[in-house]
Amino acid sequence: MKNIKLKMARVEKDLTQEELADKVGVTRQTIGMIEAGNYNPTLNLCIAICKALDKTLDDLFWAEDEPESKN
Repeated sequence: MKNIKLKMARVEKDLTQEELADKVGVTRQTIGMIEAGNYNPTLNLCIAICKALDKTLDDLFWAEDEPESKN
């Protein structure tokens, strides 16, 4: 699942993937893979990203509940 919330928060801060990666100590490719939904970051990395973007874990990484289907 793509992490659109992360990408939007990064763009709001006017940061490139590389700039965010530098702030949190990972490669640009890692940030790209997280945004694309191809990498499951550690909790420590999630916290570092949240701090860099002034967001909470809920803001960026908590999946929205799917509406239950009614039969």
